[in-house]
Amino acid sequence: MVGRSTSPDRGGTVTGEHRVLEAGAGRIHVVERGTGPLVLLVHGFPESWYSWRRQLPVLAAAGYRAVALDVRGYGRSSRPQDPAAYRMLDLISDNVSVVRALGEDSAVIIGHDWGATIAAQSALVEPGMFRAVGLLSVPYTPPGGPRPSEVFARMGGEQEFYVSYFQRPGRAEAEIEPDARGWLAGIYSALSADTMPAADAADPHFVAPGGTLRERFPSGVLPFWMSQDDLDFYAAEFERTGFTGALNRYRNMDRDWEDLAAYAGSPIKQPSLFLGGTRDASTMWLSDAIDAYPQTLPNLTGSHLLDCGHWIQQERPDEVNRLLLEFLDNL
Repeated sequence: MVGRSTSPDRGGTVTGEHRVLEAGAGRIHVVERGTGPLVLLVHGFPESWYSWRRQLPVLAAAGYRAVALDVRGYGRSSRPQDPAAYRMLDLISDNVSVVRALGEDSAVIIGHDWGATIAAQSALVEPGMFRAVGLLSVPYTPPGGPRPSEVFARMGGEQEFYVSYFQRPGRAEAEIEPDARGWLAGIYSALSADTMPAADAADPHFVAPGGTLRERFPSGVLPFWMSQDDLDFYAAEFERTGFTGALNRYRNMDRDWEDLAAYAGSPIKQPSLFLGGTRDASTMWLSDAIDAYPQTLPNLTGSHLLDCGHWIQQERPDEVNRLLLEFLDNL
C-alpha cells in the first residue's frame, strides 16, 4: 500500500477510505468501505470511482468489502505516457494487483460501461481470482470476430462512429479539454433517459463530417440524478488529469483483439449477472449478445433491463443495489 486518506469528498461526505495501492500501472487509487467478501467496482468512460458512490455504502452495510477504483489513466491512479499501456491485459493485471494489495485471494468484480468489458475479461483471463462477475450496460461478447477498427469504420455511413472518432491521439482532446465541465454535462445528459435527445434528433454517438460530438449533446440541462456538486467532482478530476489516459482505452481495441485471440469465443463460466437500460444504446446494439448468454454466460443468474439510459447505477441506484445484493447474497 502506498498511502491512505479519509478526507471528505466534494460535498463534504466521506464515501469511504481512500487508498493508493501499488499495481502494474505504478499506483491505483481506490475507495474502500465495509468488511467482508471483496467486491471490486470498475467504472467506465468518462467517469471515476465516484460513479459507485451510491453503491459503496449499501454494499458495506450488507456485509461486503466494497472497493471502487480509478482505472489507470483516471483520477488519482497512474497515467502512463505510452498509449499501448492501456491495453486490456494491463488493466486486468491492475485488477489482480489491487486484489492482492488488499490482502485478498479472490473477489467478485462488477463493472459498468468500459468497466463491464474490463470486468468480463478479467473474469475470463483470471477465473481463479475473480469468482463471479456483474456487468452493467455493456453485454458480454467473447473475444474474436472481425477486427474492431474495421467494424466501427463501417458504422454510420457518412457519419463517423464515436469509437472511430476517438482513435487519433489529440483529436477528441481538442474538442473536450477546453471546456471539460461543459462537455461532461453534455455527454451525461445525452445518454440519460430523462434528458437524452428525442428519437428523431441527431444521434449523439455519431459525428457529422467536420463536426464534433459536443454539437449533438443537450445544453443547459443536467439529468435528474446529477447535482452541480456531482458534476463539479467529475470536472475537477478531468481538469487535473486531462482525457488522454481515458481515451487511450479506445485506442487499444485492435491490440486487445490480438492479445486475447487465444480466448476467441470463450464463455465466462463463473456466476454472472447482467443489468442494462431499455433506453441505452450500448445495451440495445448488443441485443444479440444478450440472446447468446446461454452459451457465453452459462452460469448467468439474472439478466434485467431497467427503465433508464446508460448511467444505470446512478439513474436507478435503488433497483441496481437490490439486484446486486440478490446476486451477491446467493453466491
